[in-house]
Amino acid sequence: MLYSKLLGKSKKTIANYDSTNARLLEQGGFVSKTMSGVYTYLLLGQRVLNKIEQIIREEMDTIGQEILMPSLSPKSLWEQTGRITKIDALFKVLGANELSLKKNSAEYILNPTHEEILMPIAKQYFSSYKDFPFAIYQIQWKFRNEPRAKSGLMRGREFRMKDLYSFHTSEEDFKIYYEHSKKVYFRVFERLGLEKDTVICMASGGVFTDDFSHEFQTKCETGEDTIFYVKSKNLYYNKEVAPSQAPKVIYKEEKELPRKDVEGKGIIRVEELAEFLRIPVEKTTKTLLFETEKGEVIAAGVRGGYDINEEKLRKIVGCKILKLATPETVKKVTKAEVGYAGLLDLPKTVKIFMDESMDNRINFEMGANKTHYHSMNVNFGKDLPKPKIFYDFKLAEKGDAYPETGEEYVVFKAAEVGNIFPLGTRFADDFDYTYTDQQGKRKKIYMGCYGIGPSRIMGVLVEKFHDERGIVWPEPVAPFKYHLIGLDLKDQKIKKHAFEIYKLLTTNYKLEVLFDDREDVSAGEKFSDADLIGIPHRLVVSRRTGDKVEYKKRSSKEAKLVNLDEIQ
Repeated sequence: MLYSKLLGKSKKTIANYDSTNARLLEQGGFVSKTMSGVYTYLLLGQRVLNKIEQIIREEMDTIGQEILMPSLSPKSLWEQTGRITKIDALFKVLGANELSLKKNSAEYILNPTHEEILMPIAKQYFSSYKDFPFAIYQIQWKFRNEPRAKSGLMRGREFRMKDLYSFHTSEEDFKIYYEHSKKVYFRVFERLGLEKDTVICMASGGVFTDDFSHEFQTKCETGEDTIFYVKSKNLYYNKEVAPSQAPKVIYKEEKELPRKDVEGKGIIRVEELAEFLRIPVEKTTKTLLFETEKGEVIAAGVRGGYDINEEKLRKIVGCKILKLATPETVKKVTKAEVGYAGLLDLPKTVKIFMDESMDNRINFEMGANKTHYHSMNVNFGKDLPKPKIFYDFKLAEKGDAYPETGEEYVVFKAAEVGNIFPLGTRFADDFDYTYTDQQGKRKKIYMGCYGIGPSRIMGVLVEKFHDERGIVWPEPVAPFKYHLIGLDLKDQKIKKHAFEIYKLLTTNYKLEVLFDDREDVSAGEKFSDADLIGIPHRLVVSRRTGDKVEYKKRSSKEAKLVNLDEIQ
């Protein structure tokens, strides 16, 4: 490819970006930002994306068959699963103007995932025990209404996704496939150059299962996820599910003080409250009220400095749905406005749960269940019954310990590059999809889903592999293998020689070459662009090189003259 003809050349200056991959990919001419969270992949970017997807495709072909499903789907499929009112990132599509609406006024869903599309197809073709197990995958554009599209390709509203779905006649068979898929995923990340820094960690199973799902997380300082590592067990947890034991707090005072209510009008944030009351944050208490699908009211308390993990709490309560109580419910239960709830003197119908971080405290604060008031010097046994069981439903924080061993977690930032997820019989049940066994009986079907984000991986690769000069692509995904730079090209003899070398490399040697054939650009600018683009191997043709070429690895500082037959 001739650089002079390339759509998407490097830029000297670009707008400020919130991530390295967003800045370098646009500056290097890989992508062009259309709007927040939406990018055009220019030739260099498309070549990288294609190579990432080809590696993924080759490994997925060992465990599934590829199809291509549509981006649009009818609302009826999403109504059948009930997800049309539950997924908070769902886009709908309809005619954009009156002319279009006159032709067709129907509304469609722009798919963020494809279970709803695949289930009727699978049901149509596979129904006998002889057909199972089977797995279907695709590589497709996905669309999600992200509230904050950010970090370049790492969180977009339109993105590439490989999604695979497996179908099984038993939970045991599903688990065998599930474990095998982990090995296949690691082969993908090994080929992408990410294997040393990618770990598999436990994550939420959501509403599908009380078991963990699993995420593949690549260590990355700019990643959005926080991973908690148990070194002695070699276990990794996403912050959202990490079991957590809070560090114990030690207070100088030993004497319990009489409880008193203090007015703190409009003060509801923990840090602000602690400063106002002149107490440590650890002495404050966060109390939230929730409602279950059965209308039960749950009060949950956690030590100040922590947030409540609703998924952990849902499993402890044993309900299917747990949502924050409405302001009306809060006022009815506590007789106070939102922000002043506590666990004191609540109606007997309210079920109370306390996190283990609340234990081992004396003279602590709690909402007074009275608007603008906070109760000081609350103590167990005197003001509040001490529960028989303290639970763990807080969101883990740095400094917390793994409860089983008591060791402090190793905490690091990471970017999710893949996930695998048990679905159980959830979607098969929604579509009444069963199989017929050897005795002719209809039996349940078990499923799993398995995702990898190629466009996100492209962003992660840039975050991981760059230096102060630009991108340093791993060779398997680089847009070209060689970056040929022609200097002194106004000299027709040198120009002819440079083009002969380019033809030899591409035609005879069948190598992938980007040739910087620009005549009116300085050597320094060409070298700077080469470093920015990050192709693994650089070749230079100039007056000085004669019949040889100058060779340099992008990752090396050393350059040397080599014969053409040394290039492979």
